Amino acid sequence: MLSGDDLHSQINTVLKKYWGFDSLRPQQEAAIAAGIEGRDSLVVLPTGGGKSLCYQIPPIVARRTDVVVSPLIALMKDQVDGLRQAGYPAAALHSGLDLDSMREVESGMANGRYRLIFAAPERLVAPRFLQWLGRAQIRNFAVDEAHCISQWGHDFRPEYRQLAELKTRLPDVSLHAFTATATMRVRDDIMTQLRLRDPVELIGTFDRPNLLYRVVPRIDVNSQTLDILNRHRNEAAIVYCLSRKDTESLSHSLSQNGIRAAHYHAGLDPEKRRRTQEDFMAERLDVVVATVAFGMGIDRSDVRCVIHTALPKSVEHYQQEAGRAGRDGLAAECVLLYSGADAMRLQSLIERSAAEAQAPAQLIESGIKLLNQMRSYAAGMRCRHAALSEYFGQRYEADKCDACDVCLDEVQGVEDGTVTAQKILSCIARTDQRFGATHIADILAGAKTARIRQWRHDQVTTYGLLGELPRKSILNLIYQLVDQGLIDRSEGDRPTLHLNSHSWDVMRDERKVQMQQPKSTKSVKSSRVETESWEGVDRGLFESLRDLRRDLAGERGVPAYMIFGDSTLRELARQRPLTLDDFARVRGVGEKKLLDLGGGFVAHIKAYCEDNDVPRP
Repeated sequence: MLSGDDLHSQINTVLKKYWGFDSLRPQQEAAIAAGIEGRDSLVVLPTGGGKSLCYQIPPIVARRTDVVVSPLIALMKDQVDGLRQAGYPAAALHSGLDLDSMREVESGMANGRYRLIFAAPERLVAPRFLQWLGRAQIRNFAVDEAHCISQWGHDFRPEYRQLAELKTRLPDVSLHAFTATATMRVRDDIMTQLRLRDPVELIGTFDRPNLLYRVVPRIDVNSQTLDILNRHRNEAAIVYCLSRKDTESLSHSLSQNGIRAAHYHAGLDPEKRRRTQEDFMAERLDVVVATVAFGMGIDRSDVRCVIHTALPKSVEHYQQEAGRAGRDGLAAECVLLYSGADAMRLQSLIERSAAEAQAPAQLIESGIKLLNQMRSYAAGMRCRHAALSEYFGQRYEADKCDACDVCLDEVQGVEDGTVTAQKILSCIARTDQRFGATHIADILAGAKTARIRQWRHDQVTTYGLLGELPRKSILNLIYQLVDQGLIDRSEGDRPTLHLNSHSWDVMRDERKVQMQQPKSTKSVKSSRVETESWEGVDRGLFESLRDLRRDLAGERGVPAYMIFGDSTLRELARQRPLTLDDFARVRGVGEKKLLDLGGGFVAHIKAYCEDNDVPRP
């Protein structure tokens, strides 16, 4: 067994050789040590927190072969391709391989050619493969996306439950569970289901200070999404929608406005899905508009923006999906376009799906509880970073994050919100509490619909009272009142609005009301992290290096970020190394990439600096 100093030295040597990094975070080193020692562990690090290094380094230091359980073929392939670009010996076993390729991987495993093998959970517990693992004396397994094993998590996958069989069939193995998002209940369930023995439990900081969180009242999805993406022209972005139809219509709208966008959902032809994903990874597409079927298999580190056009089902879902932005540690923006109607729609879906699946009542209650927690986050008016941290059981120490809409003072209240609320409540009362939100909004907007004429609602005193506002804005205000408990909404397919005791308090001027509306996009500010990340960077050189990276990636048939990530390109554009020795000192440049790419990049930087009279810093 290596001593503490020797172990630290070997870990750092491997880290620099393959990844070009000089240091680790404290939780990473402890997780790596548990992996090397073969002690069971549960490691929870946020997306972008360096989970993968925790299972990639141990087999190199220990000179052995480990197995990683991974849920998606695309994710396995990307990870293996990225490791090979760094000179790391890795392979994957999955259903996409032909028989010869599969035998080649198995032969390489038997000969000790690989340090990591990626496999799906169902393959791992197949009797033949378990026997083979026993003969090959594989003793260490990393379970990636381990939250999938818990029915209390946000992405339960029944096939993950079979992994407990590893402890039965191979009793001496060590298991190392990794996930980005897990509440205490989910963490306990992971340890129980995997039968971890006296595990090292390492919980990183959930806060992602490089992410700028915004929650904006949803008024017009197409125009609002376009405004946000215009802040990230020629940068990678993911836009999440609730339905397949929404992805297609929004993608079409963005394309018509000059955005390189495509849609993605589970109903598409598999070849179309594959092509969209590959185009996004190769930077031929900037934006993918998708259902949540997209993203888990995406390992692209330079996503600068994630937009949710509807409410996610839980805070865990939101943390993981939004967390696909800024995995390289650079600043990125996460925007949720929110309407209170989302929560009602999702609750109905949860109840209907549970009834069809005959799910136990406690699972339905759990799903609705998770949804209501997400709703509270969206409708809340406190620091977003603090709210997310505290949801996962961690105190947020700072008074102000300077990286969310609340702390940047971007949230704008409706002028005289109480009077506006009284107009809405009065309209519901004067139409006998028999109609839904859409009809009430039409009356207040002064619309000339057949239904309004049929019911003679153009004669009521509240007709046109909010005529200065667009109908979508009025709808949003109505749902804000529902969110605040000032209006009740009936169940069923045709819900109607009803007043309650709180409504009458507002009507009698005994209760004040605050509501929000979107501020002008001109008032949107940059976060401190965003400003600092560009300090000293020659932006022209950075864009030129992106072009070089894209060309090299195309020649090699790999995603562009696998050549170098944006963080390394910014360092190159900041430091402007003109020799290989200087190039080797840039964070993110490992030994193999120095040999393969150093000469070409140094020559490119020299030529750019000469052509543009850029001095060395």
